[in-house]
Amino acid sequence: MDLNAVRMLVQVAKARSFTRAAAQLGVSQPGLSRAISRLESGLGVRLLQRNTRNVALTADGRQFVEQVAPLLAGLEDAERQLADRPAMPSGTLRISAPSLFGRKVLVPLLGGLMQRHPQLQVDAVLSDRVVDLVEEGFDAALRTGTPSDVRMIARPLRPLRWVTVAAPGYLQRHGIPATPAALATHTCLAMRNLRSGRLVDWEFVGADGAQQDYTPTARMVFDSGDPLVEAALAGIGIVQVMEFAVRDALADGRLQRVLQNCEGRERAFSLLYPPARQRSPKLQALADTLLAGDW
Repeated sequence: MDLNAVRMLVQVAKARSFTRAAAQLGVSQPGLSRAISRLESGLGVRLLQRNTRNVALTADGRQFVEQVAPLLAGLEDAERQLADRPAMPSGTLRISAPSLFGRKVLVPLLGGLMQRHPQLQVDAVLSDRVVDLVEEGFDAALRTGTPSDVRMIARPLRPLRWVTVAAPGYLQRHGIPATPAALATHTCLAMRNLRSGRLVDWEFVGADGAQQDYTPTARMVFDSGDPLVEAALAGIGIVQVMEFAVRDALADGRLQRVLQNCEGRERAFSLLYPPARQRSPKLQALADTLLAGDW
């Protein structure tokens, strides 16, 4: 039985409203409704009587809530007592992260985290898909940009910065662009935004300090950042990517920065998690690792 769904049912019974209960729990109303529907299906009984104005417990629902409410209260009290004691990170940490950041940065950091905490397991989903933390059972997610989900706590991390790079061999053959406008004569490689279908604009900072968007005329387009980096390393053309993705290649000379005087694109980067996870030792350990990491 899903205890989280049971908690949701008790809250709906108290609030007599899906809308109010969802706001109090910090979850979406559709997610709350689906969780209770799954609970009813699993138990094989209808627990709530729904209408356009409010919701009320059925006879079965009233009996169920009367029996489980004291048990939930005892469980929550036990959880609070454990939370007040120093605890080592343990159990499974379920986290979602963008694919490129996950592969280049998060996986090495998680390796060190698991070495320091042998009782910790990790279930990582590395995908550019935006997951629903509560509904899909995630402890946390790493997100680019200004967080829009007001239900979640957003812990700011180091901002992500973009650089424009190419392989030395490509630059020897085609020359080094001196201005963003000079990119029109170069082979640019771009990424497509899967939600909008548009190419992701490149961004530069002009002499006046203002941001300038540049839509590259791309001869090669990808749906993620990983192949973009590989194509640049192969000497196919110029790319604009996040700095962490090419740090090693820049350090050993496989890639070279161009238009460095025009750089300025960066985005906020945050660790998002539900309020209920705030005191979790494994989540705190992850946050500390991300904040201390060199990326």
